[in-house]
Order: sequence, then structure tokens, then C-alpha cells
Amino acid sequence: MFDNKTRTLVVVGAQWGDEGKGKLVDVLAERADWVVRYQGGANAGHTVHIGDAKFVLRQIPSGILHPGVRCAVGNGVVLDPDTLFSEVDRLVADGIDVEGRLYISDRAHLVLPYHKLLDGESSASKEIGTTGRGIGPAYEDKIARRGVRVLDLRHPARVRQLVERGVEHANGQLARFTERRADAEATLQLLERLTPRLLSLSQDVGLCVHQAIESGAAVLLEGAQGSLLDIDHGTYPFVTSSNTTSGGAAIGAGIAPTAIDAVLGVVKAYTTRVGHGPLPTEIPGDLGERIRELGNEFGAVTGRPRRCGWFDAVVVRYATRVNGLSGLAVTKLDVLDTLDRIAICTGYRVGDEEYREFPGDVTALEHIEPMYEWFEGWQQSTSEARTLEALPAKARRYLDRIRELVAAPIVYVSVGTRRDQIIGLE
Repeated sequence: MFDNKTRTLVVVGAQWGDEGKGKLVDVLAERADWVVRYQGGANAGHTVHIGDAKFVLRQIPSGILHPGVRCAVGNGVVLDPDTLFSEVDRLVADGIDVEGRLYISDRAHLVLPYHKLLDGESSASKEIGTTGRGIGPAYEDKIARRGVRVLDLRHPARVRQLVERGVEHANGQLARFTERRADAEATLQLLERLTPRLLSLSQDVGLCVHQAIESGAAVLLEGAQGSLLDIDHGTYPFVTSSNTTSGGAAIGAGIAPTAIDAVLGVVKAYTTRVGHGPLPTEIPGDLGERIRELGNEFGAVTGRPRRCGWFDAVVVRYATRVNGLSGLAVTKLDVLDTLDRIAICTGYRVGDEEYREFPGDVTALEHIEPMYEWFEGWQQSTSEARTLEALPAKARRYLDRIRELVAAPIVYVSVGTRRDQIIGLE
């Protein structure tokens, strides 16, 4: 989608995450100068296949796999430094040159061991179904003004003060449901070991990206998770702790909203969700399990099985509105190749009432009945198609109906995991 008019592009998930954003960012990064991750943490994994190699990137932007592309982790991310450098070391071991290409915002907050301990032990985290990676507690500390930022590492006395305060708060919380306790000295020793390496990468990322945009560079802003997991606009309380929608891109990267030219939403040709929370079109029984196996629907970070459902046009139409989507990328069309019948949810019914808009009240979703349109399956492989015309006529009709229902043009269709298995419709 990069051209003379579109130089700054946001890529967001338009469902509940796991839509295939990593692959789209990888494909688009070939034409980008910068790729910036703007929110989330190590709880989100972007999977990219290059030939026979598979890369799972949790915090480093997918653009790192393209030589010459500069990659930045924005201030809106909560950064797990230990995990970050494990990821860097794996990339280097796999022959990926990272030197001089990775920038970390000095305003980014750190995920520390006591955040992970609190997340793993908290009954509230288990009820919501978090990944236990410390993301929520780190964002809580950020809002409570007791978080540790990368720039704080320049001041050891201040770091000690912040860590001791954070551990004291965490242990007060832990005392409510476990005998385990966080250790301030162990956390400080970890930071002492990682600080030189982390500070060597730290920059005012907002300024760097602003200057890149001013110079005419192509900048890709990469979100994690999906729009329906947004803290404000998702299925609260079954959401993440950050703004996953496009409005969070400017804040999380440190640039002006007016600098953004376009927003690309990524969706699967069906719907998935990890963990607890509503999934109106969830497919029960053997068929749901079959789609899970066909799509390899298991978390890239946690390995947890994803719940599978039919494509929900109500959800994606909502995501189109709250993100201001300029276009849509539909992934995993090939997963549906063998099905004889395929459904799209066009609305919800509660008793005699029909709803065409997504409700903000989660309790309302407990009682809805999806309204479906059914399509004949194309029952032939799409994995070798490289143009829209090469797709089966029934697959094209399915895509046309998605476009009509969600009111956004489809600009990409993915038919496999490899870089070349994507159809550009721009």
C-alpha cells in the first residue's frame, strides 16, 4: 500500500488477534524504510515463514528480517528486556544482521520479574485468561507512576528506588493469594546485567520516526493483538492492557496522528480467539476442531489452542469504523479449501430483535444468536493462486460478500504461510 500518497501506514488486527499481521508486515516491509512496534509486549507473537525457516517475533518488529530496514520499539510497548535479548541472539544465530538497525524507545516501560510473578499467580489474570507474561501488571505500574522506563537505567539510585517500590506493591498483592514473594535484589541484578546492552539501543524513537517521516521515508507502524482486545474498544474485561486500535499507533510511536496516511486491517477468512471471552460465531464440535487443525490454530507464544468460528462481519465492520480502515487483508483463505459449506455472520438476534452493530456490553453477547449467510465451499486448492482471477469463482464470491458487508476494500489475500503466497489487489 506504499505509494506517493501513502508513506506512513498502520497495520492493525481487525478481530481478536492472531490474524496474520506478522506476515503482512513482513511483505510490506520490503518497501518500508522503518517498521515501528507501537504497543503490547512479549505476549504477542508474530510468525513469519521464509522458505523452510520459521521466525516467531515477540517484541522485535517483523521488518528486522529485511536487510536495511530500521526497526523500532515504541514508547507504547512494555518491554521485557531479558526476552528481547534472547530474541536478538536467536536472530543473530540464524544469520539476521541486527547491528545498527534496532532502536528501543527510552520512554518504554520495562516488564520485570515481579510483574511476571504477579501475573502468573493472580486469580484475576487466570479468570481473564492472560498469557502470564507480566504485561498487565507492567501497564498497571505505568499508570500508577511507579513503572521503570528504559531512560531510568541511566540513574542507578532512581532504579533502585523504583524497583523497591514496585516489589513492595507486588508483594502486597501476592500476599492475598500465594506465599511466593518477589525479590528486589534479584531484579536489580538482572537490570545491572542488561543495562549496558539496553542503553546502547535506546533512542528518542518518537523523534527518530518523526524525522524519518519528514524526510519522506516509508514508515510502517505495527500493532499487536487485535481490535477486539483493545482496552477501550474491545470485549472488556476480556481484553489486553493497551490500545490495539489505530488510534494507539500515534501515541505508542510518539508521532502526530496527522502523520498517518492509511490503516490496513488484517483479518482471517474465519475467526479465532485465544482464552476466555465472547466469540459469537464459535463453531462447536468436530468442525471447529477440524478448522483448528487445518489452520494450525495454536498460539505462537503460549501454544494454547485457539477457539475457531465463522467470519463475523459485525465484528470486522466495527473494527473498520473504530480504526478508519483504508483497506483489508484477508489471510488463511486456503484453510477453508476443503469445506463443503462456509458461513458469514451478518448480524445478531436476541429474541425478536436484530442487531447489525457490535455491542459494548459483554453480557449482551452471552444471549445473542448469530445470523448467517451460507456459501458453497469451493473445495479446491487456492495455495498456488497468485491473482484474483486464479482463485475459484466460489472463493471470489465469498470475498466479494465480505467486502460488501464490512464496507472496506480488500487489498490483499493470503493463501499460505510463505512470502510468495499472497495476492495483491491494490
